[in-house]
Amino acid sequence: MAKDNERLDKVVLEARRNAEQREAGYRAQALKLFPWVCGSCARTFTHSNLQLLEVHHKNSNHDDNPSDGSNWELLCTYCHEHEHSKLKDMAGRTDTGDTLSSATSNPFADLRAKMEAKKRG
Repeated sequence: MAKDNERLDKVVLEARRNAEQREAGYRAQALKLFPWVCGSCARTFTHSNLQLLEVHHKNSNHDDNPSDGSNWELLCTYCHEHEHSKLKDMAGRTDTGDTLSSATSNPFADLRAKMEAKKRG
C-alpha cells in the first residue's frame, strides 16, 4: 500500500509540474502579447501587482495555446473567478426547463443543539 501511495504521489507531482510549466509558458507569452490590463474591468497592472493578472482561456481548453494568443485574454483574478463561476452556474442548467433537485441532507440541522451542549459542558 505504501508503494501505491508513493507511485500516486509521483504521478500527482509530475502532473502539477507539467501544468505549472504549461502555465508559465503561455502566461509569459500572453504578458508579452497583451497590455497589462484586465479585459473585463479595465484595471491596469504594474510589476508590483502583476501576480493578480491571469490568463483566461476563452474556449475553456487549457491545452489550446496558439502562439498568436487568440484563445487567451488577460483578466484580473476577480474577473477570472467570475468568468469561471458563470461556467459553473451554466453547467447545472438544462435546456428542458428542469429545476435542480434540492439537497437531500442538512448538515446544520442540529447545529443549535450542538452549540448549546458545548456551552453547557
